[in-house]
Amino acid sequence: MRRLIEEYHVGAIVLTAGNLISAQHTINLIHELQVIAYHAKHSEPLLIAIDQEGGSANSLVDDELICRFPSAMGIAATGSLDLAHQTSKATAECARACGINLIVGPVLDTLLDTEPQTLGVRSVGDDYQEVSNFAIAAMNGINDAGLAACGKHFPTCGTLDVFGSRSDVPVITKSLDELKSAALVPFRNAIATGRLESVLVSGCGISSSSMDIPHAFLSSRVVDGFLRHELGFDGVVISECLETRPLIEDVGVRNGIVMALRAGCDLVMLCQSPDAQLEAIQGLALGISNGVITMSRLNESMSRIRRMKSKCTSWQAALNPPGISALIARKPEYSALSTHAYEQSISIFRDRDALIPISKSMQPGEELLLLTPLLMPQSALTVSQAKAPSNKYTKTRDQNGACGGVANQIIEMANEDVFGELGRSLARMRSAKLLHTSYTANGVQPVHEKLIDRASTIIVVTANASQNLYQTTFAKDIQEMCQMLSVQGHRKSIIVVAVSSPYDFPFDTSIGTYVCTFDFTGNAMRALARVLCGACVSHGSLPGSLRKRGGET
Repeated sequence: MRRLIEEYHVGAIVLTAGNLISAQHTINLIHELQVIAYHAKHSEPLLIAIDQEGGSANSLVDDELICRFPSAMGIAATGSLDLAHQTSKATAECARACGINLIVGPVLDTLLDTEPQTLGVRSVGDDYQEVSNFAIAAMNGINDAGLAACGKHFPTCGTLDVFGSRSDVPVITKSLDELKSAALVPFRNAIATGRLESVLVSGCGISSSSMDIPHAFLSSRVVDGFLRHELGFDGVVISECLETRPLIEDVGVRNGIVMALRAGCDLVMLCQSPDAQLEAIQGLALGISNGVITMSRLNESMSRIRRMKSKCTSWQAALNPPGISALIARKPEYSALSTHAYEQSISIFRDRDALIPISKSMQPGEELLLLTPLLMPQSALTVSQAKAPSNKYTKTRDQNGACGGVANQIIEMANEDVFGELGRSLARMRSAKLLHTSYTANGVQPVHEKLIDRASTIIVVTANASQNLYQTTFAKDIQEMCQMLSVQGHRKSIIVVAVSSPYDFPFDTSIGTYVCTFDFTGNAMRALARVLCGACVSHGSLPGSLRKRGGET
């Protein structure tokens, strides 16, 4: 990195979860990078960017000093634009204290297709006006904290054919008119505010009757034509990472950087391999020398980048970040905000038999059983890297590069402590013993049957059941067992809790009590326990069309 900054004057860096160990480590790392740039005579400080979306999708995690807040969909579930602004501003202020000046967010995608979900709870939901309102509130929070925001993922990752693609590239199959009437509305509205400093353009394909584009950010029709001229965006355009397998195979790094700049991108992201980064610089130099990239074109981009830097950083700020003392000073305030936001995000979509709070529906001495899948939550960036096969440059990388390589995925792992916080909180609040075991794709086992015999109320947790169908089967089997035992005179109540996507069981009315949390961080699990036990009342509701349909669908 030192060579890139000193020799090639690279002026923008994106830091991922793999780069950041703690708040103090982040502060030290960024300060060192800025000092290198300063001594290398950079005219402006480095842009330092991270993904910090809330929920489980955070690059910077330090539970001692930095508070977590709900995901975009979780915040939307509160129904409060003020909370969206407050939590986004708090997130950005913590990032600024560490020296970060660009948040790669908010997500402006609308979930036009809810299955399969590429984005999941990272999006506000499937109502484009609701997405627009909450994303703009989040953007304003970032700006009010003194940072720049980057709306993503243009033109959209909310309507993708991921599995039907011939080339491993997720493809938008909606027509241009369909995109204009829904998916592009949040982008158009955010741009119209004049406060959106940058936009990230995805690498997805577009295939419809009106256009056939292999990779969006390599297309001048998408970037210069659609984003700049039609929507009037005059800020910084950032490409998705150029190092995805389809892009490497289709165009290569050398050609890719030239194509991205010719398409209208100002910053081209290469966030995996030093070899690829150097090859991209060589490709850019070759493009300039042979006249494919003109100096006037580069100067246009430099002007936009400098304008953005002037709004979100300065040498005084870059070399003297607020630091740990600022994080410590604001921690109590932000902790209270986090607790409130999570409590208000918990959504009881259906509770036909009034099982919540369990403090009223359960009798003293009755036992509560918690059944949870074996899951390990990770930041989406870490997940995509862990799951991906190797390519020419990287040992771990998302194959299709959809949405910045940060698909809303969950790795299944044999770790029984993932939901330990929920179990401990429930036991503590009930002042009673809790029965807790996990389940897998092996389905209902004798241990589950024995525990169900003992319990009067069973909580079944699911996480993205549409992508983990064994969870759907397990929850339905437990529901049928409880119904059968109740008919036989052994009262059994079941509560199903979806801790990621709310689309697990919203339309299955055989599930009489259905609760959604939108992520399964410790904060979310503690808030869930408080809501289930009646320690607080949540007014959360499911997003978009689910809210309109109501709990008795």
